[in-house]
Amino acid sequence: MAARAGRAGCAGLISAVLAGTVSGCSGTGAAADGTARRQAAEVVRQVPDLLAESGSSQATTDMRMASGGTWITIHGEGGFDYAERQGALRITLPEGEPVTEVFVAGELYMKNRGAGVPADKWVRIEVTDLPDGNVVTGGATDPITAAELLRGVAYAADLGYTEVDGQTLRHYRGVTDIAVAAEAARGPAGEQLAAAVDGFTHTEVPFDAYLDDQGLPRKIRHQFSFARGGESVEVASTVLLHDFGAPVRVELPEPEQVYTGTVE
Repeated sequence: MAARAGRAGCAGLISAVLAGTVSGCSGTGAAADGTARRQAAEVVRQVPDLLAESGSSQATTDMRMASGGTWITIHGEGGFDYAERQGALRITLPEGEPVTEVFVAGELYMKNRGAGVPADKWVRIEVTDLPDGNVVTGGATDPITAAELLRGVAYAADLGYTEVDGQTLRHYRGVTDIAVAAEAARGPAGEQLAAAVDGFTHTEVPFDAYLDDQGLPRKIRHQFSFARGGESVEVASTVLLHDFGAPVRVELPEPEQVYTGTVE
C-alpha cells in the first residue's frame, strides 16, 4: 500500500503542476518565467519514475536520419514491462527483413540481424560495449531509455495543451544532457547512458515531451547529433506510448538460441 500511496502523491503533484495550481506559481516578469521553467523541468524529471510505476504499455518508435543525401525512417512496434525493465520491438528497416529486438537491463538481443548470423539465432550485445550505449544504433530509442534521458533536463518550457493523435496532452520542450542524465539514473540505465556520452557530437539533446494528466509520457521526441565516421549525423527519435497497463509478455532467448560466432 505504501508504494501505491507514493505514486498517488507523485502523480498528484504532477497533475497539480499540469493544471497550474501549485502554490507559488503567481508572479510577473522574469521571476515568474524562472518559476515556470523550474516547475516545467521538475515535471519532466519525474517522467522516468512515473513510467516505471505505470507497469507496462505498448510502444511505437520512429527514427529518422539522413543517409546518402536522403532521409530514411526506421519504424518499430512492441511492448514494454516497466516493472521488469524489459521489452521487445519489431523493427522495420527501409530494406530487408524486419529485425526483432529484446531489451533487458544492460543487454540487447537481436534476431534476423543478418551479418552472417543464422536466421534462427539471436545476437546478444552488452549495451555498454556500443559507442552510443544503444541509444540510437539499434534503430530505436526504447521507451525506458527515452524516459531516463529526461533525468538530465537542463531547461524546459511548458507550451500548454495540444492535440496528439486525438489526445489532449501537455507539451514540454527543452534540452536534456546525456552526461547529467547518466549521473542521475540508477543501475544499468546509468551505466548505459554513461557509455553513450562519447558517442554523440553534443551531449545536450533537444527534446519534446507530451504528457497526460497523470504525468505519463505519451510521446517523447529527441534530436540527437550522432558521431559516425568523424561526421555528425542528425537523428530524430520518437517514441509513442499507449495502452498503459495492458499485459506485456517478453520472452528472453534460451542460451542455445544465442549465436556465439563472429558477427560480420
